[in-house]
Amino acid sequence: MNFIVENEKLEIQYILGNGAWTYQLIIPNTKNIKGKWGGLKVSGKIDNFEIKNKNLGPMKNADKKMALNSEIRNSIGKGAGDLVNVTLYLENQNKEKNNENEMIFECFKDAEVLNIFYKLKIEEQNEIIQNINSSANENQKVEKIVKFIAKLEQINQ
Repeated sequence: MNFIVENEKLEIQYILGNGAWTYQLIIPNTKNIKGKWGGLKVSGKIDNFEIKNKNLGPMKNADKKMALNSEIRNSIGKGAGDLVNVTLYLENQNKEKNNENEMIFECFKDAEVLNIFYKLKIEEQNEIIQNINSSANENQKVEKIVKFIAKLEQINQ
């Protein structure tokens, strides 16, 4: 699973008059995860309440947010200002994202560093992939791939 938050304490935010987003969680370290509204789905747990395929709200140049509806708040017995234990993972991204990742893996394979990449901790692997995919354009993406190939080669020495 591609965890974006694991057993982390987050505060329930309250923003008056914000409709379905009146109660929300700001999910740390999600600023660089790309995706449009409806394309970023997470599953996991908030305290002991299991959630499935819940939307993350994209924010420009900020961490993503997730609405906490009354069903969730009532089930966990918490509200604005309370801390909750959160574990979330990204559901499978669309095929385009998988194809982007496959291209990265093919480059690593061609450079003979894919096995080194797979020996890294999953968190480190995810950071590398997210860093590369956060590139503004294809040229920057290629530059980052080359940079990470060099770093992976250094690890092997």
